[in-house]
Amino acid sequence: MGPRRIVMLTLLACTLSHGTGLLAAPEAGLETVVVQAERDSAHHSAEGTVEAVRDTLMTAQVAGVIVSRSAEVGQRVRAGEELVRIDPRAAEDQAAASAAQVQAARAELQVALKEYERQRRLFEKAYISEAAFDRARAQRDAAQARVAALEAQAKAVHTQAGYHRVTAPYDGIVSEVPVVLGETALPGRPLVRLYDPGALRVTAVAAQGEAATLVAEGTVDVEIPGFPALHLPAERVQIFPAADPSTHTVQLRLPLPPEVRGLKPGLFARLSWRSSGAAAGQRFLVPASAVVRRAELTGLYVLDRDGKPLLRQVRLGRVEGERVEILSGVEEGERVVTNPELAARER
Repeated sequence: MGPRRIVMLTLLACTLSHGTGLLAAPEAGLETVVVQAERDSAHHSAEGTVEAVRDTLMTAQVAGVIVSRSAEVGQRVRAGEELVRIDPRAAEDQAAASAAQVQAARAELQVALKEYERQRRLFEKAYISEAAFDRARAQRDAAQARVAALEAQAKAVHTQAGYHRVTAPYDGIVSEVPVVLGETALPGRPLVRLYDPGALRVTAVAAQGEAATLVAEGTVDVEIPGFPALHLPAERVQIFPAADPSTHTVQLRLPLPPEVRGLKPGLFARLSWRSSGAAAGQRFLVPASAVVRRAELTGLYVLDRDGKPLLRQVRLGRVEGERVEILSGVEEGERVVTNPELAARER
């Protein structure tokens, strides 16, 4: 074999091992898969949160010292059950005073009515002047008006006294109690937050173009980490008629079935659906075991041209069995490490 031929073979070996990098062997022990595109109908998703249909923040309507707080976070309460009580003594004294004034006014009214009847009979017999009869009638009318005014005032005072006792408007779960005994409550201060666990929904935000792909005959998949996936009719989705002018997104709402137990407001949720009759597209699926999560980073170990594993940030999509969809961060033909613990040690 001549020297020239030996040099050409040497250059060819170098090219295969370092030129393209596709044939470089991975580090020993690393298991990899090649990213391949799969054809599929157009897939759409929207991320959101679980929220309660009835979520009530009860605030103080009167000023006073909190003398009772029976509500605790996580406690189930019944409609009408007392949650917080503000010192009602001043209001009760005022209500008693108003009631006494009403009684006095009613007594004066009885006197005025009797006097009016006497004056009327005398006037009919022409024993008194018309002016005297008019005075008796005016006194009767004034007494009646005074009773009506004091009764209205007493009713308002009684209603005001009822504000010192904060009760549950419906059966629910206490989610927040930002006050303690002895604190002074002022009008407008939050006292108790309550929600109805039997009526929950997912509120998500979708791009205006994706929201238009929802069809009533389709199905919407609901993914909530830690709970079984739900498959609900798309006709239940409420699409808000107006879009956000700053983000050009549309809000979606989907009621959740009450049979699902353990859901709480604030949980992350993802809605996903497929376009009816949409053109075929491409997507990347990798084993879920290859995904690395570190704090707020979600990534994959991808082999470079030299076969070295490099951690690359990616954006995840739907989970399908033991595989997860990669929305961005990898290209077709790249090799992804499926045992990231070993790849972290090899770096």
